[in-house]
Amino acid sequence: MKKIAIYAVVAVLFLGAGAWYGIHTKQTPDPLTTTAPAGVTSPVAALMAETLPNDKGSREALAQWKGKNLLVNFWAPWCAPCVEEMPELSELQNSELGKKVQVLGIGIDSPSNIAEFTQKVKVAYPVYVAGMSGTELSRQFGNTQGGLPFTVLIGADGTVKKTYLARLKFDDLKADLAALN
Repeated sequence: MKKIAIYAVVAVLFLGAGAWYGIHTKQTPDPLTTTAPAGVTSPVAALMAETLPNDKGSREALAQWKGKNLLVNFWAPWCAPCVEEMPELSELQNSELGKKVQVLGIGIDSPSNIAEFTQKVKVAYPVYVAGMSGTELSRQFGNTQGGLPFTVLIGADGTVKKTYLARLKFDDLKADLAALN
């Protein structure tokens, strides 16, 4: 019960911060999908430079995924839409399309909360723990409001192909994945 209260407080804080930011900024990006400028690679370079603990606590260099098509999903255990799309992301990873793209989860929470979550909910793709620094990393990809879930489609050439803010629409995602080389 105490953990639920803590999650609720954290969610309210994020909601308040997002509302304040939304009120105090004049730019309002499309709430569902944003597209990074063609050829943007610097956020990808920043991502590939990261060494993060996985959900089991072992540190891994994300550079191991360089040169592959990636679907990077920024999420948190307390984010209901994030949790709702995880089974579909797992299904995608295990499907024929999953041979074309590697799904990676970047958790925005504590290592213990993410480890506890992945012990209860089986995920078919690697999950990493970025903590609150994951929010800043997602901002580099254009997630100016820091909303979750936020997903980035990265081509094998290291360019951002598309970003998605909010729960994924899997029919649209599958069409985007089919267009990858």
